[in-house]
Amino acid sequence: MEVKIGVQSAPRELVLETNTAAEEIEQALKVAVEQGGVFTLDDDKGGKVLVPAEKIAYIEFGGSEVRQVGFGKSSGPNL
Repeated sequence: MEVKIGVQSAPRELVLETNTAAEEIEQALKVAVEQGGVFTLDDDKGGKVLVPAEKIAYIEFGGSEVRQVGFGKSSGPNL
């Protein structure tokens, strides 16, 4: 699943793929915010993202949709 983490005062969001269930991510975030700690999330390649909980602006969960790479058919005029 794709997860996007918005961090306060950062111009770009963190984007990663993870095998962690949405419910587990939500619970880990709750604990980190309540305890004033660090939110930790493992990605699907064995990496780890750590963000201070008080700096998280939002977390967005995406589906496990396969991304298309390449050129598609254009609906524009044929030259």
